[in-house]
Amino acid sequence: MKNLVEELKWRGLYHDSMPGTEEQLLKEVTSAYIGFDPTADSLHIGSMVQIILLVHLKNFGHQPVALVGGATGMIGDPSGKSDERNLLNEETLAKNVAGIKSVLSRFLDFNSKEPNGPIMVNNYDWMKEFSFIDFAREVGKRITVNYMMAKDSVKKRINGEGEGMSFTEFTYQLIQGYDFYHLYKNNNCLLQMGGSDQWGNITTGTELVRRMGGENAKAFALTTPLITKADGSKFGKSEGGNVWLDADKTSVYKFYQFWVNATDADAEKYIKIFTFLDKETIDALIAEHQAAPHLRVLQKKLAEEITIFVHSKEELEKAIQASNILFGNSTAEDLKKLDEKTFLEVFDGVPQAEIAKTDLENGLDIISVLNEKTGFFKSNGEARRALTANSISVNREKIKEDFVLSTNDLINNQFVLVQSGRRNYYVIRVV
Repeated sequence: MKNLVEELKWRGLYHDSMPGTEEQLLKEVTSAYIGFDPTADSLHIGSMVQIILLVHLKNFGHQPVALVGGATGMIGDPSGKSDERNLLNEETLAKNVAGIKSVLSRFLDFNSKEPNGPIMVNNYDWMKEFSFIDFAREVGKRITVNYMMAKDSVKKRINGEGEGMSFTEFTYQLIQGYDFYHLYKNNNCLLQMGGSDQWGNITTGTELVRRMGGENAKAFALTTPLITKADGSKFGKSEGGNVWLDADKTSVYKFYQFWVNATDADAEKYIKIFTFLDKETIDALIAEHQAAPHLRVLQKKLAEEITIFVHSKEELEKAIQASNILFGNSTAEDLKKLDEKTFLEVFDGVPQAEIAKTDLENGLDIISVLNEKTGFFKSNGEARRALTANSISVNREKIKEDFVLSTNDLINNQFVLVQSGRRNYYVIRVV
């Protein structure tokens, strides 16, 4: 077997593991799982590290198991939280579980017939018939309260962070621990992986396997570091909030822009973590970038690779095309290929004005458009001077003073893009 732990270490994807984990992964094909709690009906880029970890696992010949927490999602993981989460109702939870399954299925082929083909499970399937009394007898008696209280996620909450911890949340680590035992018993799953904030929950699982699985039972743990930006701030959010892995929540254009806009230090770190490029290729890219940082080679390659991985090559090309509208030599035809959502996102924050469609049916002279109808220019004289200086474009094409704007100029039957000089954009929305 190839050395997965060694690969994770140079990529910055390794934080800690239990003794014997690396040896187990080198010895034989190993089944390993990661849990995804359904707190929303999709996943955002904060989950990308764990998705990529499962893909690496598969690429190195092991069997990935993705667990969607239909049961644990009913409780809420207290790890890293100062207050208890609001409990979700069953309808919302079912919607979220379905959404997360759909996202994960884009990265792992759960229909694969390979011996190490990925598996997807939902812990609600084995917890729904488990009575409280049976759980307390079979699982609760195996782990002492002292052991559970020693976990950081519990200590921080009990020692005054937030409003304390309810019994519901206190049981979370036992339920997650039982998940590991169930997968160990039924799927020969020997390893649980997750973020470093999950260490307490994961090791409770390894302890349950050891105590419930018999004298030869063995289980392992491996965690990844929590990803932060170079300035120490939290990774995974943009100015508009979470960056989601679904295009209907975060457009491919905005997704692409998130990575393109990474700082040099972050891009050098992220290209190892979020792509599958080999070390030789990445080292060459870093050297090329350091020789000419202004070309942003690292950022562009990072954005390309992860946009293809999450969306597709076709969607990447559309995102690049949309980016070129602002920063490249795009044409009127390029503009007309943008859908409404992407068009508005590309020109987010650009001054906008509305014109009635009836006004355009007979044509409007451009001076009237620039001043009276939109207020983009303060006077007819100012508009005329800009036109004489050849600095006005409509839909990327230079125009003269005699230009007449009509419905033939509409993008998506509703927009006109006006540009003054190199950097001043205006959007006319026709209603």
